[in-house]
Amino acid sequence: MATYMVQPVKLVDVKAGQFSNGLNGHSATNGVNGTNGTNGIHEMKNGLNGHSEEKPEQATNPVEDEDLEIIEDVADPHCVAENPVKISFQDITSAAFLIKSGIQCTPCQRSHLSDMTGMELYLKKEFLQFTGSFKERGARYALLMLSEEEKRQGVISASLGNHAQGLSYHATRLGIPVTVVMPIAAPIMKIQKCRSYGANVIVKGESMSEAKKIAMSIGKRRNLVYINGYDHPHIMAGQGTIGLEIVEQMGMPDAVVVPVGGGGLIAGVATAVKAISPQTKIIGVESDKCPSFTRALEHGGPILTPNMATLADGLAVPTVGYNAFATAVPLLDKMVVVREEWIALAILRLVEQEKCVVEGAGAAGLAAIFSGHLNEFKGKKVCLLLCGGNIDTTIFGRCLERGLAAEGRLLRFCVTVSDRPGGISELCRELAALGVSIKDIMHERAWIRDIFSVEVKVVCETSDWAHSEQLRKVLTEKYSHVVFNDVPMAIAN
Repeated sequence: MATYMVQPVKLVDVKAGQFSNGLNGHSATNGVNGTNGTNGIHEMKNGLNGHSEEKPEQATNPVEDEDLEIIEDVADPHCVAENPVKISFQDITSAAFLIKSGIQCTPCQRSHLSDMTGMELYLKKEFLQFTGSFKERGARYALLMLSEEEKRQGVISASLGNHAQGLSYHATRLGIPVTVVMPIAAPIMKIQKCRSYGANVIVKGESMSEAKKIAMSIGKRRNLVYINGYDHPHIMAGQGTIGLEIVEQMGMPDAVVVPVGGGGLIAGVATAVKAISPQTKIIGVESDKCPSFTRALEHGGPILTPNMATLADGLAVPTVGYNAFATAVPLLDKMVVVREEWIALAILRLVEQEKCVVEGAGAAGLAAIFSGHLNEFKGKKVCLLLCGGNIDTTIFGRCLERGLAAEGRLLRFCVTVSDRPGGISELCRELAALGVSIKDIMHERAWIRDIFSVEVKVVCETSDWAHSEQLRKVLTEKYSHVVFNDVPMAIAN
């Protein structure tokens, strides 16, 4: 019988202090469920800002095979379809006060891409958080709001990676036992990171939906608190602190562009920004491979949406959160769906122009601009939320190549040349004269009708689309048979 080892940890001695008049003059009492927002704010040994940190004691508490069996009727008490919870501005300011000692206030800087896009573009760099994404904010707040008994029992969640990492990192530092269930499609890098942060990681489930059912079933059997990564009210409130920082750092933007998966991020950010700057437009962006929020808008509520494999794996949530949907929809001004090619191109541009390595979800906002969906904001002040940077190196390499192909800078073509000595050499000289870099080249004779000819297949890189057009013109004038592949991929001007 297979077992999975849960490693409970020794709790840090935390005293709950009392406070009032939190950030912006609001009471620091949570407005979602009336729980006093004071858990763990005084004398907290979290290992941050030079404070000491108690190391967890290792113990054995195996999760057996029967624990992994799904309980069909298990429900998340914090996410009820018939009674969705809307968060308020006061919830977000309370969260900001509580989490500030353990979260980075990330920069929001004017982008080098401003001239290229025709907008005054600012980038909120949430990928600079310790675990590489914004998910830390909500995770820390949700953990701090647990009762002492809940902290002793521990927490569990299901995640493709970023929420799991944020929860693992902060739970360990707060002395709270944590288990995460990750579907088998989760990136290897994110699985390894969760283990390194001290979590018990169970890789199980063909999809995110199945992994969530497994996690909730384990939680019910083991009396663990299940923390939904995008729909728990405390999670949404924590993510909303990004909105407070955006307004503080760049003033009143004309628009804030937010990647959308389960909806918790846009719900929190929209609540914060609209409370301070009602005229600011809130724009949501998702991939055409996982348009769960768009389908929910069409349906009038969250609905199961089959997801396909996507570069933006952090957005691949099959069903939007009930609380997130109810909170975000009244504040949402526009929803955009972008193709994968634009996301790949956005990842490439951020590397080249900003020296920022982001995952697909983090590049979704820039992809929306490149695809022409936000042309109404030309000349205006726009903030893009770069929500995460946890991308596998292999996927990153593929994204760069796909971005080059999408822009028309990476080309494939076949050309028939003379099979006499110097035929292929002459082709190479033509490419060199144009400044084209050959990435791969091969030739074949067996399937050519003319025995004195050879077909040469070339993969090459050009400087831009105009350079590619020049190459096409030269080759078609010189050779009678030239075929370029994937021309529709050249989606840039």
